[in-house]
Amino acid sequence: MKPFSTSDAAPVADPDLSGRVARRLDAATAEDAAFSTAQVTELIREVAGKRVVLRGRIGGHRAVFRLYLDRVEDCTRDWNELCRIWPKMREGELRVCAPLGFAPEAGLLAVSEIEGTPLLQWIYGAPEAERARYLEPAARWLRAYTECTETEAAAQPAGWAKRAERAAQTQAFNRLKRVEKPILKEIQRLVPLMDDSQWRFAVSHGDFHPNNLIVNENMVTGIDCGGSRPAPIYKDMARFLMHMGRRAMIPSGETCLGVDRQGFIAFCDAFRLSAEEREVTLPFFIAVEALLRAETRNLSQSRVRRARQMSEALLADLERIGR
Repeated sequence: MKPFSTSDAAPVADPDLSGRVARRLDAATAEDAAFSTAQVTELIREVAGKRVVLRGRIGGHRAVFRLYLDRVEDCTRDWNELCRIWPKMREGELRVCAPLGFAPEAGLLAVSEIEGTPLLQWIYGAPEAERARYLEPAARWLRAYTECTETEAAAQPAGWAKRAERAAQTQAFNRLKRVEKPILKEIQRLVPLMDDSQWRFAVSHGDFHPNNLIVNENMVTGIDCGGSRPAPIYKDMARFLMHMGRRAMIPSGETCLGVDRQGFIAFCDAFRLSAEEREVTLPFFIAVEALLRAETRNLSQSRVRRARQMSEALLADLERIGR
């Protein structure tokens, strides 16, 4: 596909979107001279009305461009977060992508494109005996991301239980509703066990699933940190584990709470979780995450079946906690 800059033809099929990209690049060049060298070569994805992600080059570097369509102010938030974490995770085996260009008024930023394979894609393609290879590095990556902002504060289990209850009401499949109802009861049962606890909070990734880690030999690089904000540290662990669990992807072949047991242990070890965090807090967040991501009607029957299997395994282990 022919590369284009502000004066070239756009590489996207939608002429309206093509024109918008070209106009934003023009505006970005006025804010940040780095965009004068920008070339966009292909559309990666478009989230209708919200953002566009494109591939290209800037200043001689392979780049990914994020164009913000509705909430332009999010561009500044995401850029500031990347610039905060970049000096701490720019070298070594655990990294984030490099910031390359920023034009807040135009709602456009550019980051380095990372060579490698999204982790979940890598797992699916790996021999079964090797699938668990990156579970421990993934846990260490999240620890490296959060450790410099970690604090402690009073636990807030009731609020998270309420969020899970609201999300469960959107579940589209009756066969999942039937198992999620007792999961919600278990979540509510665990709340009093944490009422007087302290939780650890940190600026977290915010959308920490395996495909937001790019792996390449011993290198693990995190991408798409736009959802980063203070949260309980357990939330991102649960997101990562449950993203695989509801797809019946268990790299180690052993389950715990419906998710990969070796992955669960890896996060416990990387964060040096206390006995209460291991036995109550993280299981609580895994259960909450199971309900927060309600399945929608467009899912295949096989995906629904796998989600049901995960939920049944989760429920069986939840029922043993504190009893």
